[in-house]
Amino acid sequence: MGGSTGLLLVLFAAIAVIVVLIVKVKVHAFLALLAACFVVGLGTGMPLSGIVSSFEKGMGDTLGFLAAIIGLGSILGKMLEESGGAERIAQTLLSSLGHQRASWVMMMVGFIAGIPVFFEVGYVLLIPLVYVVARETKINLLYLGVPLAVSLMTVHCMLPPHPAATAITGMLGADIGKVILYGLIVGLPTAIIAGPVWIKLSCVRAAPSDQDAFIAERCDPLAEGRALPGFGLTLFTILLPLLLMVMKTLAAGLPKETVAAQTISFLGNPLTALTIAVVFAYWSLGLRRGSTMEDLQQATQRCFPPLAGILLIIGAGGAFNGMLIDSGIGKVLAAELARTSLSPIFLAWLVAGLMHFAVGSATVAMISAAGMVTPLLAGAPGISREIMVIAIGSGAIGWTHVTDSAFWVVKEYLGVPLPDALKKFTGGTILASVVSLGLILVLSHIVP
Repeated sequence: MGGSTGLLLVLFAAIAVIVVLIVKVKVHAFLALLAACFVVGLGTGMPLSGIVSSFEKGMGDTLGFLAAIIGLGSILGKMLEESGGAERIAQTLLSSLGHQRASWVMMMVGFIAGIPVFFEVGYVLLIPLVYVVARETKINLLYLGVPLAVSLMTVHCMLPPHPAATAITGMLGADIGKVILYGLIVGLPTAIIAGPVWIKLSCVRAAPSDQDAFIAERCDPLAEGRALPGFGLTLFTILLPLLLMVMKTLAAGLPKETVAAQTISFLGNPLTALTIAVVFAYWSLGLRRGSTMEDLQQATQRCFPPLAGILLIIGAGGAFNGMLIDSGIGKVLAAELARTSLSPIFLAWLVAGLMHFAVGSATVAMISAAGMVTPLLAGAPGISREIMVIAIGSGAIGWTHVTDSAFWVVKEYLGVPLPDALKKFTGGTILASVVSLGLILVLSHIVP
């Protein structure tokens, strides 16, 4: 199909295929993206052999950068989960700040503990502590659970080493250290405003009359007497890979031929940084506390099976991106978007938000949006790639509603009616998306 209009129609058809297959037909996102790749290839008249080679190249290039990094990040998250590190951080902050500031504590716990763990894992891991605090203080579960969920979602979409954020960092050719720095600068105020501030304005603090019965139906929330790792060591373990990657960015001004610059560059590479962090976690959260190497081997093995679907989705997303470029759709899309008066940052945010609203997966939304906005960067060298990465993440935070499994995790664990979950949690994610966009637009005028 020739002509700009025809190519854009093919793109819209491919997006429609993704949405219909995932939402209506309930096909796995990997297969939906695979189908969209063939729609693009066949619809634009690519040679059959070219379709296959483009898919292979796009998927291989994406996973070649990411597979090991995602695997290492998953090990780090599993060590935090099984050692009780997340619980230690939560208990320490609650003891320091007091239960009267519990909504702020849960936001902070989600922001810190959410760095190495996936959203669903982090929420299920920390919800027992929410039950304990709610039972002891008679605070509404929504008052605690929503700030935790919004904070986890913000980190999930904006900060490497989370898979989607790391993937689009590579796809857009951004500096991962800068992405982390900008993500922290934007993410923390976002989590505060859309978490404890939002829930204070939108929710009654006192627990409803049936809340105690709901909590009582659950199994014993926390194992009494469980030995937990130290707070400082746990926090350092979580932040270690981020510190190393940011250190590389901050040292970019050193002469490249010096030993110091080369050493810092090596240590700050995501693969090296996460390898060091995993080795350190094996000691700090494992061996130091009496675990054997066999225990660590089994914990490592348990963290890999859930990664299969994520890797396939990200790989297919990379292939979709490659198809858009090879078919010529990318150039046409970039030209059409360039004609609008809208900011490329706003466009990246909008596309990611619309995709998340439609398909219900922040990961799919971010990968798909990256493929559609990448062509903009080629024609606009002045746009910060790092800003574009967090703009896509910002868009994907919003509209976490009934099409997203994360929504149902939050709703069911908090035991609230559907309207309340939509008002409080979905409303919080929309606010987080809008607030973060505003912060990103401000930041884009400050950073080069």
